[in-house]
Amino acid sequence: MKEPIRKVTHKDGRTRYRMVVDVGTTPDGKRRQLTRTFDTKKEALAELARIRHEVHAKTFVAPTPLLLNELLDTWLKSATRDVEEGTASNYISALLPVRARLGDRKIQDLTEEDIEGLIDWMLTSGRRRGGRPGTGLGVRSVRLSLGRLRAALNLAVRRGLVVRNVAEHVTISRDAKKKAEANRADRTPWNEDEVRTFLTSTKGHRLYAAMMLALIAERPAEVCGTRWDEDVDLEGAGTIAIANTRTIVYDRTQDKGTRNKVVEKDTKTQAGRRTLPLPAPVHAALTQFRALQAQEKAAAGSAYQDSGYVLVDELGRPYKTDKLRREAYKLMAAAGVRKVRLYDARHATLSWMANNGVPDTVVSAWAGHTDLSFTKRVYVHPDPQSLKAGSEKLGELLSTP
Repeated sequence: MKEPIRKVTHKDGRTRYRMVVDVGTTPDGKRRQLTRTFDTKKEALAELARIRHEVHAKTFVAPTPLLLNELLDTWLKSATRDVEEGTASNYISALLPVRARLGDRKIQDLTEEDIEGLIDWMLTSGRRRGGRPGTGLGVRSVRLSLGRLRAALNLAVRRGLVVRNVAEHVTISRDAKKKAEANRADRTPWNEDEVRTFLTSTKGHRLYAAMMLALIAERPAEVCGTRWDEDVDLEGAGTIAIANTRTIVYDRTQDKGTRNKVVEKDTKTQAGRRTLPLPAPVHAALTQFRALQAQEKAAAGSAYQDSGYVLVDELGRPYKTDKLRREAYKLMAAAGVRKVRLYDARHATLSWMANNGVPDTVVSAWAGHTDLSFTKRVYVHPDPQSLKAGSEKLGELLSTP
């Protein structure tokens, strides 16, 4: 067989060695060749042996000028094809720091050290939006970015663009996790006394019923998405259906200042679609709120927007989740209770139910979870009252006759 290396003499008298080697076929069956030029024949022969070995072992990867940004575009097109708009937006956001740091690098030039440097940069100064720019991102955000980058590089491996995934074994350092835990805001849910204080202070406020809905373990997007006619039954069974959500999605295709748009959709999972019997105080609060809205509609006349949602302002305009949170924080401040996320108000309810004898299966179903262990692990917190009850039970066991 003819040796695929030939001697090339340039006009200036320099001699080089050009290698042309078969490296497989294209998807349409055509012959694929690779051409490389070397200063010495020895170098050309060594490279020829390496390439032939890798082609035979099916580990050969042809050189490509593909940039990481281009790979991320390809991966996003595939990964977001069948996901909700909010999920797609989260994927895009998670990859922004990756693009900022490494996007203009060739994927075949990336190393594990590059990925580790990316992680360190994100943890110390990678924030560009939200909070204070130039500060570190949270561990959760960094973990999400790393996960999306791994997935994109896995695609490159599958398509034969890189030999291996250089992000596969990169992790967030233990020290960074400890620091993040130390700096993490206190998210201890309200205890029973704080819930009662908040409700006592809020009773009589226009948003009392909305706060009640948050406290019966509805997510903010579920509270905002609840509709009177389709979801609330005050006359018959006395139930509320969680079947619709209104959430905010960041859309970068829009002009600045208008990128936060409302997306209305079904619940995230089948378990999330549930019908809850209304506790008597919530039933009463919703009844009063509906009567108040009827008065507001009559007073506003044609200016009233009859949107059909439960949570609306005085002109019938539905709330967004960010407005609901802001109003809730104002009410917390007025009540003199700790400022907690509305999600933590949901945690408080589920913890109280679990710590007061409600079966785990009921608590999980009430929360809209498919995984019982997830409910217990993430949402159920032992509060001082439940620990005291446990102490009293232990006292019965340990008491001597």
